Amino acid sequence: MAAMPPSRMNLIQDPVIPIVGDLIRQHPGTISLGQGVVNYPPPPQALDRLNRAFADPKNHLYQAVEGIPELRQAIAHKLAQDNQIVLNDRNCVVVTAGSNMAFMNIILTLTEPGDEVILLTPYYFNHEMAIGMASCRTVCVPTDAQYQPQIELIRQAITDRTKAIVTISPNNPTGAVYSKETLWQINQLCRQFGIYHISDEAYDYFTYGVNHHSPAAFSESEAYTISLFSLSKAYGFASWRMGYLVMPVQLIDAFKKVQDTILICPPVASQYAALGALEVGRSYCAERLTAIAQVRDIVLTELSQIPNINLPSANGAFYCFLRVDTPLSAMELVQRLVQEYGVAVIPGDTFGTESSRQNCYLRVAYGALQPDTAIAGIQRLATGLRSLLS
Repeated sequence: MAAMPPSRMNLIQDPVIPIVGDLIRQHPGTISLGQGVVNYPPPPQALDRLNRAFADPKNHLYQAVEGIPELRQAIAHKLAQDNQIVLNDRNCVVVTAGSNMAFMNIILTLTEPGDEVILLTPYYFNHEMAIGMASCRTVCVPTDAQYQPQIELIRQAITDRTKAIVTISPNNPTGAVYSKETLWQINQLCRQFGIYHISDEAYDYFTYGVNHHSPAAFSESEAYTISLFSLSKAYGFASWRMGYLVMPVQLIDAFKKVQDTILICPPVASQYAALGALEVGRSYCAERLTAIAQVRDIVLTELSQIPNINLPSANGAFYCFLRVDTPLSAMELVQRLVQEYGVAVIPGDTFGTESSRQNCYLRVAYGALQPDTAIAGIQRLATGLRSLLS
């Protein structure tokens, strides 16, 4: 008899992106409003840096667990310039193979089995999965009708086992952007209760008419604030797996144990590509954000006209999160939209918002689409929803 997987893993949800991806492949011609990627490639300077790195034999060997010094220096410059985060003797930067790895590694660093981590719902599903894999417990705190944090509910959720509060702003899956005051209040809760504020800022460049704020820029927050960043979105680096985090210096030794065990060191080739991208800087993303903003306008205009849909404001990232008034479950609705209308979205259940007898939730992603494809995809979605909800 084959050995059974451990019961801990039986409790972890299946990744939804591959499930929807299989459904799309079964129905050629489907337009995907599912996976969160951008429609542009990495900057040429990244590839140039990569080619030059290949010429140096030492770059085919293991490098520093925390990342090559040149890249960490470039990250420090980016953080100071774009996020107002200043590195000093109380914090430090570590490069990781994507910000998902950064989150997994920091959870393993901070927690013991049975500890609690607070997520705001709707949550990013890989965060919830990582917490479960560490044999910890996710404590879900609902956001309000505009997907903004509810500070008093967060306070009430803190217990003696709480190790961290996680925020994502700009948010995946909702597109919400949290105000400076809201993030400061959450950061102060962490200071008050002696826990960590994990701030996921993978979409820090993707805002529309509002400003992004980094909690690690708050005065005297270094000892309990952890910030996660990614190159996947801003620089079209999804498959290169490059991320980094800023953490309190007292965590570095434990974190390096985790990283050395799982990864040894971040992929050196990708690190040099990242160095080239950061040398170009924020302007590379900013030049392309106008086109994404135009697609966003199309998406929000079309979806706001559909009856039986609630669409809160989405001022960041490249997502919106719909509440759909229907007795269908989210997955049933997703399947019918693919099968009958040739358009794919992501079921909201995977983000911690379960379907009820009255409504379900859908995540719509629009970053990967050119305007003409976006128009076609949204028109299919609007037609499908109007028909299925009538």
